[in-house]
Amino acid sequence: MKFGWISPAIGPPESDFVPLVKYQDDHIFPSILQQFDSVWVCDHFYGFDRKTDPFLEGFTALTWLAARHPNVLLGHHVLGVGYRSPALTAKMAGTLQALSGGRFVLGIGAGWREDEYRRYGWPFPKASVRIAQLDEAVQLIRRMWTEEAPTFTGKHFQITEAYAPPLPKPVPPVMIGGSGEQLMLPLVGRQADWWNTTAGRGLDAFKQKRDIVFRSAETAGRDPSKIVLTVTREAPLPTTSQDSQTWLDWIGTYAAAGVSHILGDFGHVTSTEPVLRFVEEVMTPLRQG
Repeated sequence: MKFGWISPAIGPPESDFVPLVKYQDDHIFPSILQQFDSVWVCDHFYGFDRKTDPFLEGFTALTWLAARHPNVLLGHHVLGVGYRSPALTAKMAGTLQALSGGRFVLGIGAGWREDEYRRYGWPFPKASVRIAQLDEAVQLIRRMWTEEAPTFTGKHFQITEAYAPPLPKPVPPVMIGGSGEQLMLPLVGRQADWWNTTAGRGLDAFKQKRDIVFRSAETAGRDPSKIVLTVTREAPLPTTSQDSQTWLDWIGTYAAAGVSHILGDFGHVTSTEPVLRFVEEVMTPLRQG
């Protein structure tokens, strides 16, 4: 089992409006981030409860983390396909892959926050169109990562001999985030190296969605066992051994369902004590097991 740390880019009042990723880098990461396998930053532009809360741009923040922490995988949780042209995303991702020494995972999804799109002047088409855009974007991005002079002609995106040296080595895995059963999960099965979903609806719902992904992969001629299954859990770190056992029990059920990477959104962490407890009482037993 591998473990990822989701570091919020928002700066709420509880942190004196310092973006939590900056607060955590100052106070938490120096002693604990090396215990985790990956670190993730979300992709939004302003706050939720309060739109005036500071909110760091995701690609810039992740590049900063890549320079400061050289031993973890890096990814977004997840990029909105409509926020950047896929050609620009491909070039930015290739650059970060080169500068990070091959540690980048391209986390990307169809986008969902309509008001954010509208306020920034980006079109927000219906879900089926956004998912079709995501499908084309992944194809285009992979061409720009692997071909010297890639050309792609789709319904939504086009490039013509879009040179993007240096080509990233290794080619970053693509993690698609989403859970829609009609269109998104079949796309995951066809295209994704990794799949991310939330744990909000429980294990049975996860298994149902996983099976849709697997069937789609098989139909596309892919080996479903090669898709890395990741689940995000938004929950506080343990403060007692009983809390740790709850985490162990929860992770154990998802591990039995094929999940190999847990992404934890722990909120505003102000002390390393619960992190060290999580490492010692949750992460270590699962890794040893």
